[in-house]
Amino acid sequence: MKKLSISDEEELRDFYKTVSENVRAIRKQRNMPQLDLVLEMGLRSISFYSKCENLKDNHHFNLEHIYKIAVALNVDILEFFNGISTIKEDP
Repeated sequence: MKKLSISDEEELRDFYKTVSENVRAIRKQRNMPQLDLVLEMGLRSISFYSKCENLKDNHHFNLEHIYKIAVALNVDILEFFNGISTIKEDP
């Protein structure tokens, strides 16, 4: 039977890590400093953004952040989810 909820916190951490790594890689490919992206997104704190990008203090991007980052970097939002699969095989 398929699990209906995520009970493995490590799996969720891996998800956030992959998204953050993808955001960082794309931002760097686009040669956009964190400060410029933060200002483009309308955020008030580069510290907050940095913590999300580096998963410090249990911070991570939410859907609004991901959307704004995609728009600011002019990238398909799906690129942030490369390497993530939600389909699990039943044992």
